[in-house]
Amino acid sequence: MFPHPHPAPSTPVDPGPAPLRILYILRGLVPPPINARRDACWYLSHALEGDVLLPVWWGTEEAVRQKLGPQSCPVHTVGRFRYHFLLAGRFQGIRQKVEMFRFFLRMGRRLHRAHRYHCIVVYGHMLTALAGVLLKLLTGAKLMVEIVTDPRRVHIMYAKRGPFITVASRFMQLFSDLLLHLAVLACDRVMLRYPGQLSCYPLLRRVPASVLHGFVPVSEIVPQPEPAEQYVLLVGYPWYVKGADLLIQAFRRIAPEFPEVKLKLLGHYPDRTELEALAGDCRQIEFLKARPGPEALQIIAGALILAVPSRTEGVARVLIEGMSARRAIIASDAGGMPHYVQHGQNGLLFRSENVAELTDRLRTLLADGELRQRLADNGFHFAHTRLNENAYAEGFHRAVALTVSPP
Repeated sequence: MFPHPHPAPSTPVDPGPAPLRILYILRGLVPPPINARRDACWYLSHALEGDVLLPVWWGTEEAVRQKLGPQSCPVHTVGRFRYHFLLAGRFQGIRQKVEMFRFFLRMGRRLHRAHRYHCIVVYGHMLTALAGVLLKLLTGAKLMVEIVTDPRRVHIMYAKRGPFITVASRFMQLFSDLLLHLAVLACDRVMLRYPGQLSCYPLLRRVPASVLHGFVPVSEIVPQPEPAEQYVLLVGYPWYVKGADLLIQAFRRIAPEFPEVKLKLLGHYPDRTELEALAGDCRQIEFLKARPGPEALQIIAGALILAVPSRTEGVARVLIEGMSARRAIIASDAGGMPHYVQHGQNGLLFRSENVAELTDRLRTLLADGELRQRLADNGFHFAHTRLNENAYAEGFHRAVALTVSPP
């Protein structure tokens, strides 16, 4: 059994009189956590300071104050960072994208004029990155771009049935590749989720790069004993991208062998028609509505096995959450997941979209409690030593420092 890690500090460590200043542009629309200790900015405040531009799904300032407190508008402060919100819930469709882009440029320039930034950091390589490139030209600040998906498979995010939508998804892949090249060639450094994330793009291979996992409040996730209710869990949406259909097919093959085990699918699925058709008359399959973060973490902590059968992925946040909760992991080999899941050590991998292999992995883990526990313990140790909040903050600060002052 591994020892429990030391808790994160209760207050940001004072880095000295002049921490590096950054402008962090996020794509939204999820608001920041109510608990500051679940917020990446709290930990980045150890060595950085600055402003965060974040579109949120709220439509009024009153809604912001009700959730985050009376002092959260017009500026919400976490550690050394100040959030500036775009109330994106007031807009729909293309108008929302246009307003987000205008917000990034207008607010970014205004804040830079008031107090110059050492570095602009953008999350994602599309709309946020385009705004970052323009702000770099307008302000002269350095630019770092976080690549958070597998850029080769963006078309899967838009994949549906029918030839018209297939053409549209391929167009989105071309558009994504164009913006990727523009952003990466214009920036000073890229932050990747896993090595080789840009290896299939010859023009981008020589751009300076750092590798860092996404932020997860590892120390805030409380592991539970193996539960009395036994269930395999999938968390995430959209269902096609996350491979929910693949997991249903695999689970139905082994369900008669494990009649006491359920499959639970937690996510935002507005149209479950296809998934329900795949589930058929199997009473062991249950669909759960999307839940707030803390509630979702409780469901993760109560699972027997966490399955991450994604068709495409940078690195799934839920993967780290599952490890932190000491749950056994089954994951596809999509994107960066093999960088974090060592097959047979802290989880089991299967070839993406290979239902037969996924079925085999499910059967193996459900039948072998000792293997489940060993994988869960190793995953817990890996998350709490290599993927914790302080490791994230140190890696992020190191990447910013290299962007500002390359070796």
